[in-house]
Amino acid sequence: MAGQLPSDADRAWRNAGDSASFAELIQNIVTDIQGLVRSEIRLAKTEISEDVATTGRASSLLVGGVMLAFYAVGFLLLTFVYALGTAMPNWLAALIVAIVVAIVAGVLAMLGYQRIKQVNFKPEQTIDTVKEDVEWVKQQAK
Repeated sequence: MAGQLPSDADRAWRNAGDSASFAELIQNIVTDIQGLVRSEIRLAKTEISEDVATTGRASSLLVGGVMLAFYAVGFLLLTFVYALGTAMPNWLAALIVAIVVAIVAGVLAMLGYQRIKQVNFKPEQTIDTVKEDVEWVKQQAK
């Protein structure tokens, strides 16, 4: 960091030490920390609201597609029952189709549950910047 010019905050810190009392310095530190905490809270709110908005838009498209898919799958399954009904009793054809559909539904539900568990709504950027801020405060306190 040699050759690097001091930042405005560094200059203000040094200048404050020259003319300010200890109580004023502590007050400045508390004010700066309050500002930092408020900024981190604003960042967390923004980050989370962006994730929620994106999820909401995607969910509305998903719901529309799923509704139409239900109708298509229903007609397709009915077609399978009618096709099997030509070779066996209708009740047996319907039972076979129902069992196959139940197995497929179980597999899809398990896959969906596993993917939902992988969604991370933790505000990673905010956590990282808070850690950086804590380190900065520790360095300033030395």
